[in-house]
Amino acid sequence: MKAFICHHVDLKASVYATRLVSSLVLLQTPSLPSARPQNQSNFFTDPYQFLNESTKSQSYTFQETKIMHAHVLKTKSLHSSIELSNFLLRGYCKASGFDYALKVFDTMPQPDISSWNLVITSQNQSSRYADSWGNFCRMHSLGFYPNEFTYGNAISACIALNFVNGGKLLYSLALKHGFSLDGYVRSGMIDLFLKCYSFNDALRVFSDESCGNVVCWNAIISGAIKHNKDYVGLNLFQQMCRGSPLPNRFTFPSVFGACAKLQELELGRGVHGLVVKYGEEDDLVVGTAIVDFYAKCGQVDEAINKFSQMPVRNVVSWTAVIAGFVQKGEFKSALRLFKEMIILNQEINNYTVTSVLSACANPLLFRESFQIHCWIYKTGFYWDPTIKNSLINLYSKLGAIELSEQVFKDMKDGMNTSTYSTMVTAFCQDGKLKKAFSLLKKMFLEGLTPDLSCIPSLLSIINLLELGEQIHCYTLKTGGLFNHLVGCSLFTMYSKCGCLNESYELFKQMPDKDHVSWASMISGFTEHGYAYHATELFREMLFAIDVIVDETTLTAVLAACSSLRFLKAGKEIHGFFSKREDNTYVYGGSSLVNMYSRCGDLKSANRVFDMMPCKDQLSCSSLISGYAQNGYIKESLHLFVDLISSGLEVDSFTISSVLGAVGDLNNSDVGKGIRIGIQLHAHIQKLGFESTASVGSSLVMMYSKYGNLDSCLKVFNQIIKPDLISWTAMINCYAQHGKGLEALKMFEHMKKSGTEPDSVTFVGVLTACSHSGLVKEGYSYLKSMVKDYRIEPGKRHYACMVDVIARSGSLKEAERFIRNMPIEPDSLVWGTLLAACKVHGDMEIGKIAAEKFIELNPSEDGGYVSLSNICADVGQWEQVLKIRNEMKDTGVVKEPGWSYI
Repeated sequence: MKAFICHHVDLKASVYATRLVSSLVLLQTPSLPSARPQNQSNFFTDPYQFLNESTKSQSYTFQETKIMHAHVLKTKSLHSSIELSNFLLRGYCKASGFDYALKVFDTMPQPDISSWNLVITSQNQSSRYADSWGNFCRMHSLGFYPNEFTYGNAISACIALNFVNGGKLLYSLALKHGFSLDGYVRSGMIDLFLKCYSFNDALRVFSDESCGNVVCWNAIISGAIKHNKDYVGLNLFQQMCRGSPLPNRFTFPSVFGACAKLQELELGRGVHGLVVKYGEEDDLVVGTAIVDFYAKCGQVDEAINKFSQMPVRNVVSWTAVIAGFVQKGEFKSALRLFKEMIILNQEINNYTVTSVLSACANPLLFRESFQIHCWIYKTGFYWDPTIKNSLINLYSKLGAIELSEQVFKDMKDGMNTSTYSTMVTAFCQDGKLKKAFSLLKKMFLEGLTPDLSCIPSLLSIINLLELGEQIHCYTLKTGGLFNHLVGCSLFTMYSKCGCLNESYELFKQMPDKDHVSWASMISGFTEHGYAYHATELFREMLFAIDVIVDETTLTAVLAACSSLRFLKAGKEIHGFFSKREDNTYVYGGSSLVNMYSRCGDLKSANRVFDMMPCKDQLSCSSLISGYAQNGYIKESLHLFVDLISSGLEVDSFTISSVLGAVGDLNNSDVGKGIRIGIQLHAHIQKLGFESTASVGSSLVMMYSKYGNLDSCLKVFNQIIKPDLISWTAMINCYAQHGKGLEALKMFEHMKKSGTEPDSVTFVGVLTACSHSGLVKEGYSYLKSMVKDYRIEPGKRHYACMVDVIARSGSLKEAERFIRNMPIEPDSLVWGTLLAACKVHGDMEIGKIAAEKFIELNPSEDGGYVSLSNICADVGQWEQVLKIRNEMKDTGVVKEPGWSYI
């Protein structure tokens, strides 16, 4: 600066300066301010005076800066003043001449902290973040002490580079030199940690000292909400409102977003009140956030009210209201508002269009879907991948998968991962597993990686363990296993395929389990015969943190109680949920009716049923089934008649329950049961349910109970796609009526159809073998269970096999078979052998079988009676008398026989 003060301009320099002023004036455009030549003239006549005229903040074009730079170089005054060099640096930075700024900096003999700040800033502005960080390190190594601007710029470079360790080093230096509380430094560090997904570190920086900088508060609140720490963000907002600084228009949008996500309606209304209090209601961004909040909370009327009061509306506010209508199910209102946007020539973006397409996912709006599709094509939105994906999804939901495929094929060269994944999901929703996997293979061949969004859809329709394991391997390889939805779908898939251990291991490995995950695992245990484990898991769930116990969980755990007939536990769970809800609403009514019905407490089931404001099919079916299973056949039928009379739709489950009740009438009134069954069959044909597997199976079992095999076969042949239950019912029908060969033929047809048998099917097959005396075939089927289908035989299977062997007269072989069984034989197995001994009059083996039967079942009269009859048949009356006395001593009383006649 001294050099600048002492510098005298000679005559030559003055003349030269005059020439430059003239050339500068010629270069200026008419748009330049009139003051510009005056300032530039001052620069050339007296640079010191020029720098003190507050023109350093003025912007110059790149060409003007170069002219001034040229003058300084000609006069050799560049190195005489650091202020002059910094002025040129600043000029080049403002004119985006970053390369020239660096050249000026490199020629500076002794740059100061302002020079370093300017060059670091210029490198940040030109996206040379690594060079910016390098210059900071170089500056620090040369002994310069950074100021708040230096730290701020260096932190900006670290943010761009995701260089967390560098940011931590900077913050350490800032702490050491007393700049850590500066708002620029602090907000930069918070931003760095948030962008690098280190929310806890960001919160630690914010909490080091009390902060009065609104930028820091806004950064940490917004960061908490973006990192799904919504309650933390709202808590910070409440703290902000109690102190200083007060929230501003940049604070409120994030807070409204958190309130919408958490459905905190009352809290959001309170924030709305603060917006009015602080006078920010007319701000476009804040107003749009308010509209979006009310819409997402289902308060569409309030959203429209706020929307109508907005002085200026943008595409976001219009889209928020349309999305609110869609969420509430008012699809026609959404379409009307969209039509109004078109008429008013409002801006429409792809979010608006996708919201409208969501509204069209209703069979009643199929015509409107085509119209909007045409508008999309006409306006050019059709080629947007997001819109294409929405159209594919729309037609899939409408059941027009062919149209989804057509939209997909129209993509041609514009195929991307998202579109492929959407089409895979559409195939899955339509149940087309083969097409879904074919498309997935095509993706891999083209080098595309599927979105995680389509993996849960794939897993939901996979019923082959091998395919499921392949998807599992893929998720492990790509890291998708840590995705919550993928993890939940994987363990559900394993549960569905009968691999409960693998399912539970995956469940335990999930880092964050929500209520859906818990409910899915509880259901998995129940469905595979581990209902007790399901109740234990529910108890564990109650102690978990941040888990919502909702109706989904209630349904799952009550199903477990129903399976175990745990009436007491079911009542406790009912009480637990009743305390959480308003007394005017029966929470989980259908599940409770089902639980009470299956546990035999029909009085409680009826009471819950009467309290339900809306009776549904499930609750009616559960009560009908409960009455039937507990012997109240007439009540069951009366309730079914009431169901039809009330106008409620009858589903296949309800009809199956009624058919089961009619089948049980054979113990009391065979003729009446047959008449009712025929009437029901006629009603089923009228409704069109006779071709469904569940109703068809129930009809087969009903006619089987009445011995009408011709009707059984006729009904079975009407089923379009017989499932495992249908095939098993028909096999058991033949087996129980002595048609063993027909049963085995039906079993072979079943295998050819691709339906795999289960343990119940094999009970029917082995029963057919016993009724037809097919010993060799019986052994073959028993081995096939383990070898071909990995089904471990149970006691019922072994009892059937004993019957197969013993009926053929090979009683000793049957006894050896029992003693060589891998499981401990029970009373059913020994009782089967005992019955065969009575038929064949084998006293010796019969006595052994009777003793074993009595030992396992001492209170049962069957063993004593059978042994007594065997002795009577061979004339051992003394032994008969001895057995009768034993029965009298042990208190066993023979039940009297009865007959229909």
